[in-house]
Amino acid sequence: MASLFERFLARTISERIPGENEMSFLDHLEELRWQVVKAAAAYLVATLVCSYFAEFIVQDLLMKPLRDVGLSAQVLSPYGIVLLYMEAVLICALIVGMPAILYFVWKFVAPGLLPKERRYVSRIVFFTSFCFFAGVAFAYVVLIPTALRFFSSFGTSNIRLNVSVDHYISFILTMLLGSGLVFELPMVSYFLTKLGFLTPPFMRHYRRHAIVVILIISAVITPTPDMVTQVLMALPMFLLYEVSIWVCVLSLKKVEPT
Repeated sequence: MASLFERFLARTISERIPGENEMSFLDHLEELRWQVVKAAAAYLVATLVCSYFAEFIVQDLLMKPLRDVGLSAQVLSPYGIVLLYMEAVLICALIVGMPAILYFVWKFVAPGLLPKERRYVSRIVFFTSFCFFAGVAFAYVVLIPTALRFFSSFGTSNIRLNVSVDHYISFILTMLLGSGLVFELPMVSYFLTKLGFLTPPFMRHYRRHAIVVILIISAVITPTPDMVTQVLMALPMFLLYEVSIWVCVLSLKKVEPT
């Protein structure tokens, strides 16, 4: 595995433009500082936008899956509503501002790329954001409604299921953010392949091990202990792993010499 990475470094050095200025360690720190500042500014703007639409986000978006299954929510503490609105705004701002944050992250990485690779930064940001929002959409449309219907089926005539609204908001935001990050698996595989850490034979050989790891990850990132939610999270991860093998194959084809 180390030899693959060494070959990648050798190729990178050999393809540098003669006379191109190399950044020192302090230059990298300065560049990192400015990109962090820009990412923080983008997050602040997204937070202000989400604060303006906080009522719509909480009442019309986040509470909708709960209403659709016929469940009601209640506040158990006098400051519960304030905290849930703050949590909703902060997490939704992270979701909304993700494309801008990813863009500034890649602007920091760009100096370490080859000139011909820097042209694809905008495409990388697009596909990374697309994968993230696809995961968020999957959680909102499929994962969360299915989990809530499963939970609501356990109500009885003697036990009424009332949902604590702060716990519910934490649950739904965790599912949205976790699912969005999980759907980044193909993009992560793409860059690990470019760095020489992954190959299609390697991923196929350790497919069984990956299944075990996926089940563990789904159990960790889902905020509930039930198997239904964990399986629903694990199923797309299995599919994404197979997609990642295909992405790995295509990535290697692009770097093969003609």
